[in-house]
Amino acid sequence: MSDKKIILNVNGIEVIYNHVILVLKGVSLQVPERGIVALLGGNGAGKTTTLRAVSNLLKGERGEVTKGSIELRGERIENLSPADLVNRGVVQVMEGRHCFAHLTIEENLMTGSYTRTDKGEIAANLEKVYNYFPRLKTRRTSQAAYTSGGEQQMCAIGRALMSNPNMVLLDEPSMGLAPQIVEEVFNIVKDLNEKEKVTFLIAEQNTNMALKFADYGYIMESGRVVMDGVAEDLRTNEDVKEFYLGMGGGERKSFKDVKSYKRRKRWLA
Repeated sequence: MSDKKIILNVNGIEVIYNHVILVLKGVSLQVPERGIVALLGGNGAGKTTTLRAVSNLLKGERGEVTKGSIELRGERIENLSPADLVNRGVVQVMEGRHCFAHLTIEENLMTGSYTRTDKGEIAANLEKVYNYFPRLKTRRTSQAAYTSGGEQQMCAIGRALMSNPNMVLLDEPSMGLAPQIVEEVFNIVKDLNEKEKVTFLIAEQNTNMALKFADYGYIMESGRVVMDGVAEDLRTNEDVKEFYLGMGGGERKSFKDVKSYKRRKRWLA
């Protein structure tokens, strides 16, 4: 990624919960402007914690960054509030969708524009969201509680877009969705990236789908980055295919058992 402008730089961060539990152990990654970067790994690998460290949502979970640094366009952001980051164009879509069940789809979308004041721009932004998510326009007056999981996920992404971000942190967008809906959601993400120039950092367990749409990927295990590379290279890597794409028949239980991991111990120093 040396030929691309880096807008997010995570440098060797450690994260501790409750002053005791060490969850991230020296995580480093970069996100280029207008790129799609996938953060991959199984449940408990540290993907969500990494996103929360960037968006500064750790405090609500009694977590904190204790080592390393996080820079957005060269500015240290560890001490900024989540609202400060929204004003700088960074917004997170939380795992599990988290729509307001008692509000309509459109009311949910409008909550994403609370930091904005120009009603004309907000209205135009809403129509743009509906153009990307025509399902939402059809269901705009329905209470979110009575919409499908896919529609709620689209609503959560649309709500984030209402803040007019330039970078979206997307946490497990495929969780609990049918494969056809997952493909639809990722296609929309790709369209937003190409047409609206929105940068995405996506935490995802569905490795095959994420690498199909991402430009670059980082694989995490037990709070560390164990491999990274161009998405297409990761998709064709034999170890990745075995452990994360379900294409191997081996009995290994940990990515640490493979030779390519052992050659990358520099990540674990």
